[in-house]
Amino acid sequence: MNEGMDYGAILAADTPLLDVRAPVEFTQGAMPSALNLPLMNDDERAAVGTCYKRHGPEAALKLGHQLVSGITREQRIQAWRDACQRHPDGYLCCARGGQRSHITQQWLRETGTDYPLIPGGYKALRQAAIQATEQRVQRPLILIGGCTGSGKTDLVRQHPDGIDLEGLARHRGSSFGRTLQAQLSQASFENALAVKLLKRDAARWVLEDEGRMIGANHLPACLRDRMAQSPIAVVDDPFDLRVARLHEEYFVRMQRDFTAACGADAGWQAYAEYLHHGLFAIRRRLGLQRFAELSAHLATALTIQQQHGDTRGHDAWLVPLLREYYDPMYRYQLEKKAAKIVFRGSWQEVNGWLQQG
Repeated sequence: MNEGMDYGAILAADTPLLDVRAPVEFTQGAMPSALNLPLMNDDERAAVGTCYKRHGPEAALKLGHQLVSGITREQRIQAWRDACQRHPDGYLCCARGGQRSHITQQWLRETGTDYPLIPGGYKALRQAAIQATEQRVQRPLILIGGCTGSGKTDLVRQHPDGIDLEGLARHRGSSFGRTLQAQLSQASFENALAVKLLKRDAARWVLEDEGRMIGANHLPACLRDRMAQSPIAVVDDPFDLRVARLHEEYFVRMQRDFTAACGADAGWQAYAEYLHHGLFAIRRRLGLQRFAELSAHLATALTIQQQHGDTRGHDAWLVPLLREYYDPMYRYQLEKKAAKIVFRGSWQEVNGWLQQG
């Protein structure tokens, strides 16, 4: 890692990064503030890589210049110049701060644009992100627990020291947890978490009591280890209030979001499929007969909601799902953590307790 550059400060400031790696590399892992403007696309990079293995670095470099030449070269330089003008405080970045960022920098310089690069590239930034997470999660943690619909995420989001892991993962952590945003790669999720931690100089962190996985993303081992040792404040809200929250979040908001994203007809179809898929994902745990019964109730509820805008029909499957599946499962998990529970109360009471501490 380059000793003269404060990678943590660069990440914490959301410094623009013009990432010239190929799209496949960017998808596998990138920083939140990065913009992908590749020197070579995936096919070009693969061809150069094959040439490197067979004929060596000089032949590979020559092929790269042949593939990125003429109008292709001009278009990419123009895209970089435009980005440099929009983000004059940014940096160029490639995988390791090697040829690709240096070539990009040189081509820009030939057009009169001087733009700095990240020594060590994405690899150095990634290492800084990993170290930042390992260091910052050593601070005290307070976990917010409670059954589904307790408003735990809202508590975390509004707290100054809260880190919304589900928001970073773009998933709410249950079989119905997916959002309209695709989840990030594991590395990109970890990078986003590191940046969030770097942005705040908190004495402690407030987190939701999550499992090991949030959708397809898993929590870094260092964070899981700290969470396993941390105290828990449990939200105990009335069942009806929890059901009302879930109506708003899953039936009103999700239907509205799908409609906004896809249009009325396609949005409704996507919303209905989302709910059916969430139930289908836990069919074996429910038992196939119970799954069939709840699926029939869901289909009826969707018809009522579509025709009348009334979400109350969903109670026919949501209430038994909570009572028979989610609540027993969470209470069993919480019993194993009973020694770590330091406060228990309503949403408002837990919120007040957090503000005092």
